[in-house]
Amino acid sequence: MNVLLKSATIIDTKSDFHNQTVDILIENGVISQISKQIKKTNNIKEVALENLHVSQGWFDSSVSFGEPGYEERETIENGLKTAALSGFTSVALNPNTNPVIDCNPDISFIKNKAEKHAVNLYPIGALTKESKGVDLAELFDMKTAGAVAFGDYQQPIENPNLLKIALQYASNFDGLICSYPQENKISGNGVMNEEVTSTSLGLKGLANMAEDLQIARDLFLLEYTDGKLHIPTISTAKSVELIRAAKQKKLNVSCSVAIHNLVLTDEHLTSFDTNFKVLPPLRTQKDIDGLLEGLKDGTIDMVTSDHNPIDIEHKKIEFDFAKFGTIGLESAFGALNTIFSTKKTIELLTKGKARFGIESKPITIGIKADLSLFNPNKNSNFGVENIKSTSKNSIFLNKTVKGNVYGIISKNKILLNS
Repeated sequence: MNVLLKSATIIDTKSDFHNQTVDILIENGVISQISKQIKKTNNIKEVALENLHVSQGWFDSSVSFGEPGYEERETIENGLKTAALSGFTSVALNPNTNPVIDCNPDISFIKNKAEKHAVNLYPIGALTKESKGVDLAELFDMKTAGAVAFGDYQQPIENPNLLKIALQYASNFDGLICSYPQENKISGNGVMNEEVTSTSLGLKGLANMAEDLQIARDLFLLEYTDGKLHIPTISTAKSVELIRAAKQKKLNVSCSVAIHNLVLTDEHLTSFDTNFKVLPPLRTQKDIDGLLEGLKDGTIDMVTSDHNPIDIEHKKIEFDFAKFGTIGLESAFGALNTIFSTKKTIELLTKGKARFGIESKPITIGIKADLSLFNPNKNSNFGVENIKSTSKNSIFLNKTVKGNVYGIISKNKILLNS
């Protein structure tokens, strides 16, 4: 693949070309030249796009595609295509499947399905067998097959001794343990944030305390074991405080936040639109302020779309019975870009790779091209026509987003929105 990107503004604070508008020549998948002006030759495809900006390839640490078992929601092939057209060159795939990804052959299956695609797929293996929270899965075997972390998607580890053993065992091979932050005995059958809005709507609340207690417990176990812990999709201001204190104690902990939890509050549920039913639930503005502060001071390590396709049969039903989850890859950049500067948005979308053992390099001559292409300007309405996923359960439908994604260049391939 030979491509010439014309008049591209590079957004990469670690690159010598940061904030420069240049031409970028990519030959056989490698950046061979960066200059103010490069002449096109016959065997090179020229790409000239309005207000083209380029950054290191974006990474999402929490996506679900469904396959195997829930192909009606999303296949790996279409999921990776959606990721590419949303600007992501790397995604970590949750074991949110049937059967659950919990052994070496399962990891190999996932890797093989994605091998020829432009997007890099990194499987997260289940922490426990069938994600039932009873017995540890084959962690080391999955690691050798290519798993980058281990966790039961949106399933908390109720047994503290099991999490303790997992942290101790995984430390033998530098394994990253993911623990979903929810105490089920507190959360009960809650379907939305426990606050004034849930009371006024007559819906069962899911208290902040359910998350805060679980995180406090997990951090205590982490300190005891000296393990390596990742807490996905935190949603409360108190969670930020707890993790900030743990980092000050030099505990080996990281965390992420879902983009919708940075933008939307529980007040959006007054319409009983099940697209707003997510886990963790949308919280209050006070929690959003705490999360934003956590991103600014580095307490929160990364953002995620927490992309979770749900078919219409499980989403367009009575609110209490609808499944939790929203797709988010397509809206991730535009939503983030409405609340942060473009520089900060790109910083957040490119963070987190190192935590999952994924290499990244600044944009410079001689490296393999792993690039996201986008236009950071212009507000628009996010509609069904913007959705590439098979499922259409987007929390950002009919919301204003800023900027648009052109596509990616990765693994010697180029994928662009038509």
